[in-house]
Amino acid sequence: MSSEIIPVNQEIELRAVDERYTFDLHNLVIKNKTWLQTAFDWAQHVGSEEDTRRNVQSNQMLHQRGYAKMFLIFMKDELVGVLSFNAIEPANKAGYIGYWLDEAHQGQGILSQALRAFMRYYVERGEIRRFVIKCRVDNQSSNRVAQRNGFTLEGCMREAEMLNGRFDDVNLYARIFPL
Repeated sequence: MSSEIIPVNQEIELRAVDERYTFDLHNLVIKNKTWLQTAFDWAQHVGSEEDTRRNVQSNQMLHQRGYAKMFLIFMKDELVGVLSFNAIEPANKAGYIGYWLDEAHQGQGILSQALRAFMRYYVERGEIRRFVIKCRVDNQSSNRVAQRNGFTLEGCMREAEMLNGRFDDVNLYARIFPL
């Protein structure tokens, strides 16, 4: 079985989650753990490489079944981040996007380029027409990614996401493509 790959440009590609990337993914999470904990509640629960392996296996199953899609962002064959549909509503052709990028690779347009290729891929396949990004109001970088990539702010959900022991407000952005 060949791995699903979404080309972004000559240097960047998205590769479907696969167990063979467990070691690199675990190391990237550990390297960025302090920063990730400021944005994602799950980061504090990352423990051993075996925990990461189980998470990868679970995401592979969800990916194959179409309930979620997890892709790893590679730049020049180096793992630098994650871009995914954390959930997919097939009947509504809607996908809820999640992402994070290695701190050392931020600010270079990598995520925006990957996001545009990701959306184009799923629109061309006729699988997703409504792309949704939810991000904490205080996460300015994530809000800027949504804004720069043509997403419209649809509203703010009050105290919608737990992070570091408190509930934060979350912006809801969407971008809709005709099929």
